[in-house]
Amino acid sequence: MVIPIDLHTESGLKSLNEFLQVVVWYESVSSQLASSFPGKAVGGKAAAAPVEAGPAKEAAGDEDDDLDLFGDETEEDKKAVEEREKAKRASSKKKESGKSSVLMDVKPWDDETDMVALEKAVRSVEMPGLFWGASKLVPVGYGIKKLQIMLTIVDDLVSVDSLIEEHLTVEPCSEHVQSCDIVAFNKI
Repeated sequence: MVIPIDLHTESGLKSLNEFLQVVVWYESVSSQLASSFPGKAVGGKAAAAPVEAGPAKEAAGDEDDDLDLFGDETEEDKKAVEEREKAKRASSKKKESGKSSVLMDVKPWDDETDMVALEKAVRSVEMPGLFWGASKLVPVGYGIKKLQIMLTIVDDLVSVDSLIEEHLTVEPCSEHVQSCDIVAFNKI
């Protein structure tokens, strides 16, 4: 809302004078706050951070090297990237690989499958980081039993999916093994 002020009257000039005093006070407070908090917006205006002339600025002379229109990487940027890479390599030193304990069901083709031969075929799979554990035969129904076997794997060396797809369900194991299911998978 705009209130018209008649500058030809005594009261109008007094109102204008009060208004100007408020504006001057506001500007002085804003400038003091801006100098206390460089780079922060005060009173709706962003205060510019004071620029100090250092030896690098004086040596540069009139050249404007600070303005980089094309985003070229400076020496300081390259050094910062190298330092970050060194810090990353130092922090990611050889960590001990995690291990997992897996409980797997190995199902035979039918009730006539030799379960001793099935277990022998399963345990014949050898890989670095694969350790077979205890096993037992669990009845499924209609005289069919499944082999339930524990195994421990080193996570970086063995993938359970590749163990099943590339070793247990292909020849020669596939003569005895119909399918494999993961019952439990626990990180150690």
